[in-house]
Amino acid sequence: MDTIFALATPRGKSGVAVIRISGPRAHDAAKALGISLPAVRTAATRRLTWNDMVLDEALVLRFDAPASFTGENVIELQVHGATAIVNAVLTALSEQPGLRTAEAGEFTRRALENNRLDLAQVEGLSDLIEAETEAQRRQAMRVFSGALGELAESWRMWLIRAAALLEATIDFADEEVPVDVGPEVKELLAGVRTELARQVDGIGVAERIRDGFEVAIVGPPNSGKSTLLNALAGREAAITSDVAGTTRDVIEVRMDLGGLPVTFLDTAGLRETADKVEGLGIERALKRAEAADLRIILLGHGESSPAFTPGADDIVLRSKSDVDAEGDVSGATGAGLDRLVGRISEALAARATGAGIAMRDRHRIAMQRAIEALGIAEDRLDSAPELAELIAEELRDAVRALDSLVGRVDVEHVLDDIFSSFCIGK
Repeated sequence: MDTIFALATPRGKSGVAVIRISGPRAHDAAKALGISLPAVRTAATRRLTWNDMVLDEALVLRFDAPASFTGENVIELQVHGATAIVNAVLTALSEQPGLRTAEAGEFTRRALENNRLDLAQVEGLSDLIEAETEAQRRQAMRVFSGALGELAESWRMWLIRAAALLEATIDFADEEVPVDVGPEVKELLAGVRTELARQVDGIGVAERIRDGFEVAIVGPPNSGKSTLLNALAGREAAITSDVAGTTRDVIEVRMDLGGLPVTFLDTAGLRETADKVEGLGIERALKRAEAADLRIILLGHGESSPAFTPGADDIVLRSKSDVDAEGDVSGATGAGLDRLVGRISEALAARATGAGIAMRDRHRIAMQRAIEALGIAEDRLDSAPELAELIAEELRDAVRALDSLVGRVDVEHVLDDIFSSFCIGK
């Protein structure tokens, strides 16, 4: 493979910039810069030179294959973060034969190709880089550390064991193998199917942690929705006015609420109107409110029932407590705001506890494919246990679906398990 290099830290002036080199010529590239290579997995200060010119004094780290991030020989140069220094070093590397600039994500792709990361870990790394809140960091770190891959591997081993039992009854009936494998096979399939279903159920919440929960503020015109949004945001995010119908479109403000990513939605006031534009805003407001994870429903002055039917976890309040003695919260003065934020955080945190490790549509599709294959296998075990070949094929389909979670396809382990588990010497 080509030897690649790239700046691993953001461009711009900084104290330190990291330049990464990976591939078969990584060591040669460093030596061409006048570097005496340090010992493996140690750091040493070295002077970088090119064309008899000193480029910088840098900290040099060496990682040899396969014990590196990419699984290849890797050299990392920690240079001073001046733009001129970074450009000079990158130019020197580009002038060396056999080296080229890395493409987007190519270091991580090589880590995948060299089995340093599985596909789920790659996705976890991407989410970790994008994490803005503590909940996002924790969730991404679980996936990046290999938790989903470990689950998939345990499910895979259970299914391989079940397939091995069935294969043994087909191909090795004259050997010392269990005669009635049905009960153990059923137990293995039921266990995997239950755990898969639990993960699928938790994907929706996990997606919300990754992408953010939505909390819609709904109510009639002049009920204090925009003022409340501004108070929650701590800035003038929405225009406030005594004129009814000021808010025509949905205004979104994203924030960190107790470690959870939350987007608050200020919506158009709900009322009957002949104004076509305002009517479109109200229609959009209703759609976004219905799709939101939680709604703060504000009551208008003298209103006894909300304009929007609340759900089980929705919060119904009377706003403008600064001018209404019956009010619960005031965006203008901040009265009751801490209590409201606490209620929102508590409701969303309770939902977050149901998050699974899997958190992408790809994960859901793969696990649902496995569940469907296992369902067919279980039905055939009950109705036609003599069709072991067809049942085993459904198990192989389920294994392939699980392999797609981590980007691996390997069926040889079925035979490996047969020989190791049943001591069949052939």
